[in-house]
Amino acid sequence: MSRGRIARWMLEEVGEPYDVRLVDWGAKSDEFLAVNPMGKVPTIVHQGRVVTECAAIVAYLADTFPDAGLAPTAAERADYYRWMFFAAGPIEAATTDRALGVTVSEEQKGMVGYGDPERLVATLKHAVTANDFIAGDRFTAADVYVGSHIGWGLQFGGLPKCDEFDAYLAKIMGRPAAVRAREIDDALIAEKAE
Repeated sequence: MSRGRIARWMLEEVGEPYDVRLVDWGAKSDEFLAVNPMGKVPTIVHQGRVVTECAAIVAYLADTFPDAGLAPTAAERADYYRWMFFAAGPIEAATTDRALGVTVSEEQKGMVGYGDPERLVATLKHAVTANDFIAGDRFTAADVYVGSHIGWGLQFGGLPKCDEFDAYLAKIMGRPAAVRAREIDDALIAEKAE
């Protein structure tokens, strides 16, 4: 039930071998905290370099493994970055606030990155219906990230259920890499519950 699921999906999309180290939420090791002092997952280490923050991990993997075809083309780049970081900022903040029951007053809307929650939802609905995928006519790493946030928002009540989100998720969640990633994570969750 963590953002690590986003990184797992992206790693499965990339298709390169990777090692996983599970982190105990209650007792993070000194070894892990030396890599990521924030103590948050996911964290990847590639060729001795540490990358944290899901949007950065997704973008990094897309750029580092270009043969996977998940990085944006020149024509897709503006939408790719726009929606990737819209998800990292306004969507994540708004869905988290809503799921936690945080209410932003009319006077405070100018202070939060998402502004008006209803306008955010309308903007996101338009984004997922304007093209076949979030950055254009093909699946990119931005779909991994944006789609994950939409799925999380729907699961925990941070986003309202609607046909636009359902149709978008139906296009991306059945991808073989997405299915594999869920199966791997669900098996690990079941194993830990035993």
